[in-house]
Amino acid sequence: MHRYPLRARFVEWRLLSAAGVALLLCNAASALAQNYPQRPVRMIVPNLAGSATDMVARMVAQRLTDAWGYQIVVDNRAGASGMIGHELTARAAPDGYTLLMSTSAGLIITPMLTRAPYDSMRDFAPVSLVVISPQMLVSHPGIPATNVNELVALARAKPGQLNCASPGTGTSNHLGCEMLKVMGKVDFLHVPYKGTSLAVTDVVGGQVQFMFNSMPAVWPLAKTGKLRALAHAGVKRSPAAPEVPTVAESIPGFQCITWYALMAPRGVPPAIVTKVNGETVKMLAEPTFAKRLADQGQEPQATTPAELSAYMRAESERWAGVIKAAGLALAK
Repeated sequence: MHRYPLRARFVEWRLLSAAGVALLLCNAASALAQNYPQRPVRMIVPNLAGSATDMVARMVAQRLTDAWGYQIVVDNRAGASGMIGHELTARAAPDGYTLLMSTSAGLIITPMLTRAPYDSMRDFAPVSLVVISPQMLVSHPGIPATNVNELVALARAKPGQLNCASPGTGTSNHLGCEMLKVMGKVDFLHVPYKGTSLAVTDVVGGQVQFMFNSMPAVWPLAKTGKLRALAHAGVKRSPAAPEVPTVAESIPGFQCITWYALMAPRGVPPAIVTKVNGETVKMLAEPTFAKRLADQGQEPQATTPAELSAYMRAESERWAGVIKAAGLALAK
């Protein structure tokens, strides 16, 4: 009688055991995703309340609250060019109960210019891109410039005398100022603030002449005459403000956009990432929700986690080129 070799039987047993373990893990992951969440979820926003990022975060948080039946609590942790909120997220327990509504500035630009206490590619789990948000170039209504060409001419006539505000050094808004300097061949002063609201307030008050900012925070003020919309910094005119020309119509190739993405701490179970991603994709595809964003000048843009990771790397290369052209020092 031929006896089944002991070694072969052992190998078969190991294979069957491995398959069993894999099946158990798969079932456990599925159950974990189905049961998530079981309590309120914190969504950290590394910007002040009332900022464009905060507005989008609150819309998303409310939509997730309605879908899951558990409160998504927005936690504004502004400061240090967004690094406080990002570091807090990176150090949070990777259990799915801390999410981050991040920005291109916090994930890409700031770490290039400053020694950030986190590594964007290593310390976070990408969930989905949420919106693309082209910047709008706005000015105090009292300055004698009604478009980009007139602003550039004014800056050339008064070198170093005009001021461009931003919510902080290392933000997309700041890089917009620097791009305008380089591509417009002009000189003016960058004035960093601690947050969007303070910067916008001083442009409205005339203490600073102009700034780049996401549309939700400045377009309503421009429509009431408190600010003047000089141009839109996207690749094409915004459907929310079709009468406002792009900067590129005066300075070919100019593009200044920011984007917001939903992230989680590294190590969050993939099943939870998949569930949050799926709900995000679903909400951004809803016509009513998408229109609310579009009416503010935001462009809804969902991705898979892998697509967001690839997009972050591409954006890192693009902004590195801008920083180099502007003569800014890269962090070591």
